[in-house]
Amino acid sequence: MANLDSLKWALRQKVTATASSPSPKQTLSDAQYSAGFNILKRDSGPTTYQDFIIPQLSQLLSSFFNSRKHISALEIGPGPESVLGNLPGHLRRNVRRYAAFEPNGLYSTKLEKWLCSTSETGSPLPCLERPPDIHRNPFVLDSKIEDDGDEKFDVILFCHSMYGMKPKHKFIERALEMLVERPEGGMVVVFHRDGTLPLDGLICHRTASFPTGVTRVADDDEALDCFAPFVAGFVMQDVDVDKTIRVEWRKVCRALGRREDAHPDHLLFSSPNIMVAFTQSATTLPELTAQVPLAKGDKTVKNREARLHRPASIVRPTEVRHVQQCVRWALKHGVGLTVVGGGHSGQCLWPNVVSVDMDAFNQVHILTAEEDGGESGSLVVAEAGCKTGDIICKAMAAGLTVPLGARPSVGAGLWLQGGIGHLARLHGLACDAIVGAVIVSVDSGQALYVGCIPSQHRPVGAVRPENETDLLWAMNGAATNFGIVVSVTFKAYTAPTYSVRNWVIPLSDNFEAWLKLSEFDELAVKLPRNCSADAYLYWNADQLHLGVTMYESSTTRLTFETPTPTLVSDILGPEDNFKVVDSVSLFDTEMYMSGMHGGHGGGKTSSFKRCLFLKYIGLGNVVGILVAAVETRPSPLCYLHLLHGGGAVSDVAADATAFGCRDWDYACVITGVWPRDQDETETARAAVRWVYNVAGDLLPLSNGAYGADLGPDPRDAALATNAFGPNRPRLARLKHSLDPRNVLAYACPLPKAPMGPKLIILVTGESCAGKDYCADIWVSGFTTCAHRSLTAHVVSISDVAKQEYAAATGANLNRLYRDRAYKEQHRPALTAFFQDQVRQRPRLPEEHFLNVVHGAVDVDVLLITGMRDEAPVAGFSHLVPDSRLIEVHIKASEETRWFRRGYLSGDGDGDGDGGENQNNKDSKKGKSNLVPLDYCPSFIFHNDTTGNEAAKSFAEHYLLPFFHEDLQRLADMVRSVPDFPRPGIEFRHVLDISQQPGGLALCTSLLQTRFTGDWAKIEVVACCEAGGYVYASALAARVGVPMALIREAGKLPPPTVSVVKYPSHISSTDSREKRIEMDRNVVPKGASVMVVDDVLATGETLCAVLQLLKEAGVGAEDVSVMVVAEFPVHCGRELLRRRGFGRVNVQSLLVFGGA
Repeated sequence: MANLDSLKWALRQKVTATASSPSPKQTLSDAQYSAGFNILKRDSGPTTYQDFIIPQLSQLLSSFFNSRKHISALEIGPGPESVLGNLPGHLRRNVRRYAAFEPNGLYSTKLEKWLCSTSETGSPLPCLERPPDIHRNPFVLDSKIEDDGDEKFDVILFCHSMYGMKPKHKFIERALEMLVERPEGGMVVVFHRDGTLPLDGLICHRTASFPTGVTRVADDDEALDCFAPFVAGFVMQDVDVDKTIRVEWRKVCRALGRREDAHPDHLLFSSPNIMVAFTQSATTLPELTAQVPLAKGDKTVKNREARLHRPASIVRPTEVRHVQQCVRWALKHGVGLTVVGGGHSGQCLWPNVVSVDMDAFNQVHILTAEEDGGESGSLVVAEAGCKTGDIICKAMAAGLTVPLGARPSVGAGLWLQGGIGHLARLHGLACDAIVGAVIVSVDSGQALYVGCIPSQHRPVGAVRPENETDLLWAMNGAATNFGIVVSVTFKAYTAPTYSVRNWVIPLSDNFEAWLKLSEFDELAVKLPRNCSADAYLYWNADQLHLGVTMYESSTTRLTFETPTPTLVSDILGPEDNFKVVDSVSLFDTEMYMSGMHGGHGGGKTSSFKRCLFLKYIGLGNVVGILVAAVETRPSPLCYLHLLHGGGAVSDVAADATAFGCRDWDYACVITGVWPRDQDETETARAAVRWVYNVAGDLLPLSNGAYGADLGPDPRDAALATNAFGPNRPRLARLKHSLDPRNVLAYACPLPKAPMGPKLIILVTGESCAGKDYCADIWVSGFTTCAHRSLTAHVVSISDVAKQEYAAATGANLNRLYRDRAYKEQHRPALTAFFQDQVRQRPRLPEEHFLNVVHGAVDVDVLLITGMRDEAPVAGFSHLVPDSRLIEVHIKASEETRWFRRGYLSGDGDGDGDGGENQNNKDSKKGKSNLVPLDYCPSFIFHNDTTGNEAAKSFAEHYLLPFFHEDLQRLADMVRSVPDFPRPGIEFRHVLDISQQPGGLALCTSLLQTRFTGDWAKIEVVACCEAGGYVYASALAARVGVPMALIREAGKLPPPTVSVVKYPSHISSTDSREKRIEMDRNVVPKGASVMVVDDVLATGETLCAVLQLLKEAGVGAEDVSVMVVAEFPVHCGRELLRRRGFGRVNVQSLLVFGGA
């Protein structure tokens, strides 16, 4: 599938080749340009806009817009609609002044009409303080906004590429001059289709890519006659010549376009898109190069992706202070950095970003056990510019080795993120051998050392940080995200000798492939740890082949028996060759280097790879995917490499190091290969697509993905989610604390940092109950709160579904947002579409929820409407463990809802916005047809009364108190204890509240006042030992009701009633079931009971207590629960619902992330 750049070149070449003599060209008329642009936007626009441009722009501008309420914006080449006018409503409302350069007369007229709309839907920029200023001419280097001399803007947006603007960096520099100069400054944002965007040393603030963009063009002459001239950029002046050229252009389009079964009547062209954002710091590169040496000449890197990137500059520090200066410069100007080690990472060079080349740090130091004082054994200190081959050579000269990877040219990036070599089964991964590191902090620029660093290798001025435990943990598997590593200290091992045996087995069909892979799987499991067996699946000579290489290491034998071990020969037969090598020669024995396709070494080929971890390869579905992958390879040279794991790799607990994927027997490296002279062609692009497709097929069957290859490419997102096993939450917190300004933004993606304290309110209810109206009132209540300065926004989660529906069906998205009748017309189809999407993507509701939350990270209160999931607090609270998630369910009578549905119109998701001027009636006669809920929402609000006073009163009594200072005082009393009860756990000592002066009294008071029920109806306070006793006894005394004590079985005298209590994985080291009991007669049947506990985590204790009460004759509808602290990450509420206790009202005073 050719991209639009390739198509443009081919179209222009066709003109040169066809015309017998030079024929004058003619620029496109407005109508011709519009026709071509409309095809481009219509057939690729929805996906590009909804999946890339709007989400990226919303995320980029969210905090920027929230920090200033009056935004002035300039758009360059917006077309018929403003891009900013498609942002979420809370962002659009901040735009108070708008200007645009749109030279296409047809578009400028449509743009002005759209922005000045007086229709029911209103203007997309509803808060403009004056009419939009539309300039019907192109943006040029001396462009000015003639408006009282005021030409400064907060945001300048190049909307649809910079074609025709040369040199491009000059146009961006001109835009930078037009930004506001107040302390906050402004931002220039560029969206550009196809290819790279070389900008001559300008430094970007942020960049993002959309490599999967596709343009679909109808395969008919009329569409192609509009599309081809638009891509080429001209038509022929001579009518007859133009007709001839158009015929040839159709042929070119049909030859280069790809056809797919899903779109048989269309031609597909690759249309990648990039976003680059700049601030006034874009021109500060000279400040850095005055302090740090530049790399000489062009930097040669191994990785094909990185070779295509054009960094702003490559600096080559020669001293630690140079690295510190790079970091301090990046922090000062709010920009990112990349780091070059071995050059194998696709992210070591990144467009318009400064790369720090560590090549000068190339020393290897060997410290034998005697030199190190015998305390740590032999050590190898390797600087970050060293390659694997350098370290092995130097270590072997001393009779030592380090368990590094299998390629001699790889650098520090691999060791720091894993490192899978032939000693992994015996000694573990490369990152497991790291016992210390010297790092430059990307939070401060300070040189740090962690772990075991010999004193002579500590830089002058380096310090041991307070968070050393966390930082060293991160060095073992995820270091590239947390600092610029200067050197690492490895634990060394005695250098072994290796025997290497190879087999190449032709496979006649899929059954034989399954049989041989199953036998190989059984063999590999039985091998001793000093042996590893790698497998290769590849196609050669019109046949599928299985290649196997077995490595056996020994430190005691200098020679090996030539006969193959019986266990191996019975399955694989006699080997094709056998040799004995040392650690250095081992590099040359890799089958891909010399035994496949004539050898992949020598720089003749380029490759792209991604790696997943598999437990079993002999399973039918796994074998089927592996064989199908090789059969559908787009290039003859593509192959799959299965590296043997298990052994020492699996001995390490998943949370003991940052490398959390431990339970696997094979690392499946999916490798797309093509001749190097076909870089940047469709052959290369097809190989990359193949790699991602195979990875996507294997991912559901895998035990994780290898993070060392991954970067900010959105195609890596699903793999990155599976790259660190259970360690992702801890890594996210560390990223937030160790790299808070995201200097290392282009490393393997980590989850977004946990949000600060925030209240998320899910506003639910039946259609036309008034959800949007209530949400707007409550937002106003938060933002005008006299006691605290709070920010609040309303977002409809259904907007995401509407966007996807519009993209799939061609429905008008703006009308779905703003036109009630149109929206109601599409509601059945929209609902069916969403349900079908959920069937295909079961986690889609979670994805939509997180997208909405992540789009509002800088607000204190987020209100979400449009959610129709059952028990959403139970289902989603674990996704936002650092936030308090509550549900307010809006109810209204059938008469009220019928009135709103029939007579009202407005914005929102079709819920009916009852308001003070809408003559609502307090309908006691109206019967509700609401389906009874099978769970208990946090709150229920009855919205039948006229006006907004009831909604305002509800907010004051139930919502605003979540921000009361007493709750913060209580939270401050909960001490945080790191690495307890085991490393990696941040323990919250909730019982410590009772040991603080005034703590017990404050907590008891809040338990009483925050209860939303009626204390007069509570007959018993029940609690389970031991933590619950502390708070329950004080509360029972305060409210004057008796207690029901629940203890472990055997600790209370009979008669008792008892139930099983299942162990919690976080609070108990004893995995056996236990029983809890209470006095049989202490709680009357049908009594109203308040259960009090210190903590709600997994929910096992609370489930047992509720089951016990049920056995005693107390139903769920008669029980309320109050806990001091809740830890949503453990999904306690979801467990309650699964066990049948979803209708129990559960309230918590505090919410914490972590354990």
